[in-house]
Amino acid sequence: MTAGVLPIQTLTKLIAQGVLRGAPSIQADQVQPASLDLRLGTIAYRVRASFLPGAGRSVQDRLAEFEMHRVDLTQGAVLEKGCVYVIPLMESLNLPTGLSAVANAKSSTGRLDLLTRTITDGGTEFDRIPDGYDGPLYAEVCPRSFSVLVRSGQRLNQIRFRQGMAVLDDAALAALHASEPLVDGTAVISDGLGFSVDLLPKSGDLLGYRAKPHAGVIDMNRIGHYPVRDFWEEIRSGEGRIILDPGAFYILVSRESVTIPPDYAAEMAPYLAMVGEFRVHYAGFFDPGFGYAAAGGAGSRGVLEVRCHEAPFVLEHGQIVGRLVYERMQQRPMTLYGAGIASNYQGQGLKLAKQFRLD
Repeated sequence: MTAGVLPIQTLTKLIAQGVLRGAPSIQADQVQPASLDLRLGTIAYRVRASFLPGAGRSVQDRLAEFEMHRVDLTQGAVLEKGCVYVIPLMESLNLPTGLSAVANAKSSTGRLDLLTRTITDGGTEFDRIPDGYDGPLYAEVCPRSFSVLVRSGQRLNQIRFRQGMAVLDDAALAALHASEPLVDGTAVISDGLGFSVDLLPKSGDLLGYRAKPHAGVIDMNRIGHYPVRDFWEEIRSGEGRIILDPGAFYILVSRESVTIPPDYAAEMAPYLAMVGEFRVHYAGFFDPGFGYAAAGGAGSRGVLEVRCHEAPFVLEHGQIVGRLVYERMQQRPMTLYGAGIASNYQGQGLKLAKQFRLD
């Protein structure tokens, strides 16, 4: 079988075959061009600390050690800022040999600073599911900046499946960029496609947003509801740099406009740990067609979810902060990102999560 990321039409077949399972059944609108949205189950377990089960141990075994109390999600419940929850998902897997998976937070989840990671029985790392895995899936959820109201069936994370490995090395990535430009301007290619931060916008002086430390609860179902000013401070400057505060969360934007051609998918990855004491990204999947002209885009800039660590750090315009790792699709998806599937962030610039509105 051809190596690559599985497209929507193959995911649909795997659902029918019982490789990808749901209780209740997986819904058609969960299946994206190159990934599957995962749904929260009915109970959230508040735990003392984040954990990985470890080889030979189940998540339920570890919950018996770390559970503090349980929260019923059927009518909606608040997950409190700074707390850690483990939530059984409605989906489970029965992967054949050779088919592995990787999970990530959805875009709106990351933009809310809602740390969401997938864990499995016997798991030794987050968000990585080995080939042949047969068992349940769980989401570990830790609200970092805002408390959130969630419900059973809410989709906070997503999962992507791959047959073998089809990551483009630097030579293949350079060849692809030469035939079909992946970014506007010069491509910085080193273990992926580098991208930088935009701190000198072409119009105005709005560089991004910083989360307010004592904001209210966000109901995840309320779209375009919350005034930005109640939850975010605007960051404005004409100097081309900002100083990141330790522990603060920022929404910024890449300088480059990015394109993901239809036969490829991409994942955002950190650049280098030694370039600064900060982390960029929580939500890292870029579907085929993101920024692609035929799918309604003309290059889309990447939104950067930035958290500073131990020391204040000066971030400057044009500084490389991350990289996109491209993979081949096993087949071209029948549906592309932005092409009639109500994609929220096609053609985006600096943009907060869909729950907010600009007054």
